[in-house]
Amino acid sequence: MVLCVVDDLLFASKIGAAAKAVQATVAFEKDASRVVERVKAEHPSLVIFDLDTSRLRALETIAALKADPSTAAVPTLGYVSHVQTERIAAARSAGIGEVLARSAFATQLGEILTRGV
Repeated sequence: MVLCVVDDLLFASKIGAAAKAVQATVAFEKDASRVVERVKAEHPSLVIFDLDTSRLRALETIAALKADPSTAAVPTLGYVSHVQTERIAAARSAGIGEVLARSAFATQLGEILTRGV
């Protein structure tokens, strides 16, 4: 299962359609305060973050995941507008595993979800 911390309906739809096409299981979380709990309870193979929105507090959530020994090893991936260089650097500092431009994420989505199966 791949946990997606996404509140953009367009990207949630894209992720859902891609998951169906590659027969991957995805779950969505819009409440940043529940992400760490869900990772502990559900043991996703990958956590995907929309780094473009501040409402999801992705940077704080990534840092919390990586600071907790029980969740630190869970792979994380974020996508963001390629012009958001400060946010990319901040996500890397928080401990995210991989950062992709939104366009690259959309192009590679099937492969990313298959990898997370």
